[in-house]
Amino acid sequence: MARVLIVGAGLTGSLCAALLRRETSGPLYLTVWDKAGDAGGRMTTASSPHNSQCTADLGAQYITCTPHYAKKHQSFYDELFAHGILKPLTSPIEGMVMKEGDCNFVAPQGVSSIIKHYLKESGAEVYFRQCVTQINLRNDKWEVSRETGSPEQFDLVVLTMPVPQILQLHGDITNLISECQRQQLETVSYSSRYALGLFYEAGTKIDVPWAGQYITSNPCIRFVSIDNKKRNIESSEIGPSLVIHTTVPFGVTYLEHKIEDVQELIFQQLENILPGLPQPIATKYQKWRYSQVTNAAANCPGQMTLHLKPFLVCGGDGFTQSNFDGCITSALCVLEALKNHI
Repeated sequence: MARVLIVGAGLTGSLCAALLRRETSGPLYLTVWDKAGDAGGRMTTASSPHNSQCTADLGAQYITCTPHYAKKHQSFYDELFAHGILKPLTSPIEGMVMKEGDCNFVAPQGVSSIIKHYLKESGAEVYFRQCVTQINLRNDKWEVSRETGSPEQFDLVVLTMPVPQILQLHGDITNLISECQRQQLETVSYSSRYALGLFYEAGTKIDVPWAGQYITSNPCIRFVSIDNKKRNIESSEIGPSLVIHTTVPFGVTYLEHKIEDVQELIFQQLENILPGLPQPIATKYQKWRYSQVTNAAANCPGQMTLHLKPFLVCGGDGFTQSNFDGCITSALCVLEALKNHI
């Protein structure tokens, strides 16, 4: 039985796992490792510690589908609609730039429900808080080491974490990446930002006419969302949740600062945008060191194969573009590369 490890439980990794299971007829041991505490990657949904039904999307806010991808990836959209995982975005988002023919969708149960759907479909064994540190060649297999737990051996490995984290890995992998590939990987760059989720008591009113707003006049805050309103799930039993995304310049400037100081600055600016906000009962902060790809790997159509026997491949939005369809494209390219080796 082939043993396959996918590193990264974001959209590309989870979809790779689901596609691999669908396309493989023989027995397959499939496992997914992620260094975070839950599935989602940059499509993560946080819950209030006081009420697990009070949630906030700290990463991707909604999915924009162009006419080109509506046709090309129709089966993926259809599947998510059929399961009620995606629905049209009908709530008002002020300042949203709409191009002709584009459609926007939200995930009523939080954007991480997309990832959880694919992981469930894959039947993979999923392990969280597994930070991969080394990849070595051992008897024609990959021996993968992590911060905690014993190393494990696999026949195939798929790396879907942000590209800088691939370059930080130790072991034989450092010598197996060719100079040309290394140069391509080193050109991949990302924006950085902070996200803040605020959770409120049931019955709290946040009286604004919009569900989300892009802000152009603030040095700190770029986007604010009444997250439950955005997803059309207002309820008298569940308190509202607010999501704040900072600007990229703010994120870059304060990337290495103490979170308490950063949070204080965000709250000060939030008071200017939404004066008199009630006190949240809980907050959740997220530093997105690797937020969106600003420069993808050149001449790599969706994936980069680092080694053939045993097979080692990288995928993710670092090889396409930072959106839902970019991750689907990469997952399909990884699957195509894997097919001859499984």
